[in-house]
Amino acid sequence: MANSAQARKRARQNNTRRQHAASQRSMIRTYIKKVDAAILAGDYEAATAAYNKAVPVIDRMADKGVIHKNKAARHKSRYNKAIKALKA
Repeated sequence: MANSAQARKRARQNNTRRQHAASQRSMIRTYIKKVDAAILAGDYEAATAAYNKAVPVIDRMADKGVIHKNKAARHKSRYNKAIKALKA
């Protein structure tokens, strides 16, 4: 347990930031699930719309450091490839 005032403050700040980051990770997962569901359903229009909504959120979280930039790029690349396959 933190003994000094600055360590107690640090513990409070870390807890707040952890909760905020968890909320943001959950939001990313929700957007990703929507894209997955549309791709599995085979609906090109819905998949494209869901993908276009998810990309800025994924990029923003990667910029903030909530997820790694390569993970964001991997998700975008795979979903883009899957959506293009639906159209063909």
